[in-house]
Amino acid sequence: MTPRIGFFRPPSRRTRSTTHSLRSKLTLINVVLLALGITIATAVTLFGLRHYLLEAIDTQLTMSRDGLQRTELTINQIESLSSLATIVEKISPREPGGAGALPTPDSVFVAVDERGRAIDFAGVAPSRRQLDLARAVTDPASLSQETGVRELKMHGDPYRVVGARLSDGSTVLISTSTKAVQESLLRALKFDAAFGGLLLVLLALITLMSANRTLRPLGDMVETATAIAEGDLTRRVPGRHDPVTEIEQLRLALNAMLQQVESAYVTRERSTAQLRRFVADASHELRTPLSAIRGYLQLYEKGMLGEPAERSRAVSRMSCEADRMARLVEELLTLARLDQRPVLRLRPVDLSRLVRDAAEDLRAQQPDRPLDVSAAGAMLVQADESGLRQVLGNLLTNIRTHTPADAPVRLELRRSEGGEVRLCVSDEGPGMSDEDAARIFDRFFRAGGGAAGSGLGMSIVQAVVRSHGGDVSVRTSPGTGLSVTVTLPS
Repeated sequence: MTPRIGFFRPPSRRTRSTTHSLRSKLTLINVVLLALGITIATAVTLFGLRHYLLEAIDTQLTMSRDGLQRTELTINQIESLSSLATIVEKISPREPGGAGALPTPDSVFVAVDERGRAIDFAGVAPSRRQLDLARAVTDPASLSQETGVRELKMHGDPYRVVGARLSDGSTVLISTSTKAVQESLLRALKFDAAFGGLLLVLLALITLMSANRTLRPLGDMVETATAIAEGDLTRRVPGRHDPVTEIEQLRLALNAMLQQVESAYVTRERSTAQLRRFVADASHELRTPLSAIRGYLQLYEKGMLGEPAERSRAVSRMSCEADRMARLVEELLTLARLDQRPVLRLRPVDLSRLVRDAAEDLRAQQPDRPLDVSAAGAMLVQADESGLRQVLGNLLTNIRTHTPADAPVRLELRRSEGGEVRLCVSDEGPGMSDEDAARIFDRFFRAGGGAAGSGLGMSIVQAVVRSHGGDVSVRTSPGTGLSVTVTLPS
C-alpha cells in the first residue's frame, strides 16, 4: 500500500493563474534590454548621421562665404559679370576633395543692403525665397561677422545660413535647406524602428521557446511534489538530456531529499508499528505474573488458603512471579536506556578474561555440559565491561534454556586481519528454522512460541553490541545448532 502524507498541499489553479510566470519575466527582461539597446544604438546612429550631414552642408556654406570674401568685390562689380554661373565659378573655385560650389536647388543666394533689405542682383529682382531669407535674418551685419553657421526656419523648413560682407558694406546671404537631411533621418528612424520591432518579436519567441525547454525540469519537480503530496513517496524527478547545471544540481538535491523523506517516513511507520507491538507484548508479559499474584491474593482474602503449606506455596509462587516481573522490568529499562544511545564509559577490557569467567559460570551451573574455550592470552578492547558481561551472560543463558544439558558448547575468541575482535558462541543444539532466525533479535520473540524467558535477551545483546559500534550475526539451521558471532572494533 502506498503511504500517504498530509503535510503538503499543492497550489490551487487560482494561485497558479495569478502568479507571474518565470518564463514571462525572463522574456520581458530580455525584450526590455534589447529594446533599450536598440533605442540607444538608433539614437547614437541618427545623431552621428545628422552631425555628418550638417557638417557637410556647413562646410559647403563656409567655403562659399570665404571664397566670396576673398574676392573683395562690391555689388556693382559683381553685377558687371555676365552670369551668376561665372560669378560662382570665380568666387568659389573647386578644390580637390572639397564641396561643390553654389547654387544648388536647395540653396538661396541674396544680397542685402546695410539696412537688411534685399536688392537686385545682376539686374534680376529678388525672388520670393530671397525676400523671405532677407526678412528671416534680422541682423545681417552680425551674421557676417560670425565664423559659424546659423540655423533658422522659413515657412516651417529648416535652413543653414551664413553671411559674407562685401567691401562696399553690403552683405550677401547664402543658405541651404536641411529638409532633405530631416527626411533622411526620419526614413532611417522608421527603418530602424521596423527592424528593431522585428528583432524584438523574434527575441520574444526565441526566449519563450528556450525558457520552456530550460524550465521544463521545474515543471517535472512540481508534478513530482504534487504526486508526493498525494501519497506517492516513490516518485522522483526524472532527468533530461543536456540539462542545465544549476537545475540538474537542484534535481539531484531534491531527489536526495525525497529519498531521505521516504526513508524517514518508512522508518517512522516501522517504529510506530514496533512500538505498538512492543507495548502489546510488554503488557501481555506483565499481565501474566500480575494475574497470578492477584489470583493468589484473592484466594488468601477468601480464606481458601487455610493450610500453612498452601499459604507457603502461594507466597512462594507470588515471590517467583514478582521476581519474573522484576527481571522483565529490568530488561525493559536496559533496552530503553540503550535505545537512548547513552555515552559509554569505555576503557581497556580484556575480553579473554570475560570469556573464561563466563565459561567457569557455565561449568558451575551445568557441570556435565561439554565446553570448549578458545580464548588464550589477552585480547584488549575499548568497551564497557558490564555491557560485555551482559552479552556473554545472555548468550550462555540462551544456550542453557533452549539446548539439552549434554549439547556441546564452544566459545572462540580471535582477532581478524583488520584488527576487529570476533567472539563466536556456538552450540550443537536443535538449531532454528530460517523464519525464527530472521526474528531472533525481535523483542519478546521466543523460538517455537515457547514460554521460557522473556524474549528480550537477544535484543539486549544486539543493542549492547551496536552501542559499542559492533555487529552481531547468527548462523543456524534445524538440527545443526546455533552460532552467534559478535564483532567489535579494534
